[in-house]
Amino acid sequence: MLARLCEAPDNAAWRCLVQLYAPLLFAWARRCGESENDAADLIQEVFVALVQTLPAFRRQDKPGKFRAWLKTIMLNKLRDRKRREARVGMALAHRAIDEALPDVAETYWEAEYRRDLARRALALMQAEFAEQTWRACWQTVVHDRSAAEVAAELGISENAVYIAKCRVLRRLRQELRGLID
Repeated sequence: MLARLCEAPDNAAWRCLVQLYAPLLFAWARRCGESENDAADLIQEVFVALVQTLPAFRRQDKPGKFRAWLKTIMLNKLRDRKRREARVGMALAHRAIDEALPDVAETYWEAEYRRDLARRALALMQAEFAEQTWRACWQTVVHDRSAAEVAAELGISENAVYIAKCRVLRRLRQELRGLID
């Protein structure tokens, strides 16, 4: 998806990116102390910046990760907003903006980022697979059930469960290449 957005962006890829990242960015903005409305506005500013800059983004040119780049864009937009507010007479918070975001890369973006992004991508991909294939993978990966248990429930072999899981996860890795390291 990231490669499609960088090379030849299409509406489906943008829609997917928004569905994957908007909830995460919203939670992040709220942790920075933004109200719901301000957080929604900030997310729109981030996506506008992405539309303008993503075609120039080259993962191999940057030692950091996509989420680190996204974090930088969001923090810059937040700083710009705070500067604008200060210029029109609104007082800045007494704490630094970076302190308002307590090491999110470690506390939120690592474990929850990966789980949430994978869960959302899986939900978007569900229509691409037969129901039985999908259920076999979903039950073993998301609900952490054993292959034997899922095979008995679905009336298929354990090997069929492993094959289904492999097919769906391979497709997921393809879709998320570049978004999760």
